[in-house]
Order: sequence, then C-alpha cells, then structure tokens
Amino acid sequence: MARPYWKGYLKLSLVTCPVNMSPATSESAKVRFHTLNKETGNRVVSQYIDSVTGKPVKDENEAKGYARGENDYVILTDDDLDRVALDTVKTIDIEKFAPAESIEWVYLEKPYYLMPDDAVGNEAFAVIRDAMKADKVVGISKLVVGRREKAVVLEPRDEGIVLWSLRFGDEVRPEEAYFEDIEDEADPDLVPLVQKLIKQKTKRWSPDMVSDPIQESLLALIEEKKKALKPQKKSSKTKQASAPASNVINIMDALRKSVANELKSKKTG
Repeated sequence: MARPYWKGYLKLSLVTCPVNMSPATSESAKVRFHTLNKETGNRVVSQYIDSVTGKPVKDENEAKGYARGENDYVILTDDDLDRVALDTVKTIDIEKFAPAESIEWVYLEKPYYLMPDDAVGNEAFAVIRDAMKADKVVGISKLVVGRREKAVVLEPRDEGIVLWSLRFGDEVRPEEAYFEDIEDEADPDLVPLVQKLIKQKTKRWSPDMVSDPIQESLLALIEEKKKALKPQKKSSKTKQASAPASNVINIMDALRKSVANELKSKKTG
C-alpha cells in the first residue's frame, strides 16, 4: 500500500476524526524514459538558468514570481506562501451535500482513497460514511493540495470514502459551443438497430476491458533491445502505408450487418 499522500482531519459539524489520504491511481507501471546524449549515452541534466546572466540558479535562490508587467515581477518566497496557508491545509470540513447522481463526471479530476488514521477515529468516520450512503449523497468540501485550494467531493465507497478533486467551474468549457451543430434527433428507424447492437455488446464493467497496446509494444521492444548486444540501425527505407479504403457506406446496411454478425457469433459460440 502506498504511503499516505496527506494527513489531517475529516470534520462534519462537531464530529471530527483523523484521516489520511492516498492516490487511488498510479502510473508507476508505465514505461518512463530518461533523456540521454545519443553520442555518449550519458543522461542529460536540466537546471534553471538566469535568463539575463546565463548562470545557473542555486536552489536557495529560486522563488515564485507574479508578473505585473513586462520583465517586472512580484517575488514570493516559500515563507511568503506559507503565511497565506488556509485551514483547509489540515482539515476537510464538509460544508454541504449534493445528490450523488448530480455531480457531472466532467468536473471530476483525480481520485484519492480517504480512510481513518487511527482506531479512535474509526467510529466517527463510519458514521459520516454510512449517513452519506443512506441518504445517497456526496459531501462537498475544500482541500489545499500543492498550495492550491481545490474543491473536493467525498463519495462513500465500500468501507471507505473516495475523495475526488474537482475542476472549478471556469476550468470546464461549456458544451453548447461544441454540440450546437449536431442534429437534435436521430433517424427513428436507426435507433432500434443501434439498441439491438448495444444489447449484444453489453457486459458488466471490468478493468480487463481497457488495455494499453502501446505500453505492451514498448515493453516488448525494450526486451528485444536488452537481448541485443548492439542496437540495430533502423532502415532508411520506410514502407508507405497503403491508402485506407473508403468508409463511406450506408449506415442502415452497416448496422444491420453488425447486428447479424453479433447474432451469428452468439449462435456459433
């Protein structure tokens, strides 16, 4: 189990309990690359350089700068930023609730697992969790992550709580600007065919339904490179991909054919 990403308190009115939070997702299994000098095989090191003097900047001299004009900045140090720290740095105070189904997925940003930090807080945690479950609501609160206050939603899940960081309203683009030219209603003769096709393809969700073929190909390529004494040079000649066949077809015929194929595979399977 990963080390807690954050520790603090979960608070609802007078009910408070110590909690810790860990990321619910991980990218540690993803293939990661270092940048190398192709000629020497040595790693390339990046560093901050003063844009005027051209000299490297020491860690202790780095600071945040807020631009107020061209080449004119208000400098903020770590001590300055610490002085404006909010109470939400250490407390998740549930301020309001909303029906669970009312949170649109586009606002959900990143999930975390929230759990009691000690045995003493177990009961208070369970009471808050079970009350939200019973009323089918999620809690709305705020939390400081990386010196930025984020809106969060708390969703009871099994024995714990999943905390989602939320995008702010001005971070989500209005859908009307993108969907306004799409037809309001589809051909009523086509909809039943699509429904039939959907029914044939519907299964209960499983993580096995999604995979990363690029990741798998990269791992295979890396293994191949490991076994080779020297990396083979790529051929300068590249084959040109043949032009894809035209996909302009009659949608009604395509749907009927898809449904027929699904039904046929069911019978022979």
